[in-house]
Amino acid sequence: MSQRDPEQYITVGKYLEPVVAQMAKGMLESAGIECFLLGENANSLLAPAFRARLQVHRRDEPEARALLAEAGDDSSGDWAQAIEEASDDA
Repeated sequence: MSQRDPEQYITVGKYLEPVVAQMAKGMLESAGIECFLLGENANSLLAPAFRARLQVHRRDEPEARALLAEAGDDSSGDWAQAIEEASDDA
């Protein structure tokens, strides 16, 4: 993988489950999209506090989001909204 410029990469998914994060990453990689996970190790230690973030280069964002949506991955939605919905269910 090339050297990462944080300004050029964007989060397209946030995952509570490390296995699901790896599956999404693998799907994007198999489609030829360079991607990586941030916070994956922290997520393994204390999953409720950290989410693994799947990042892609800005130029690949539309294709990555389309692939994730096609696969039924809803992790790319608004995180604050998900937290609000979870607290409403409690």
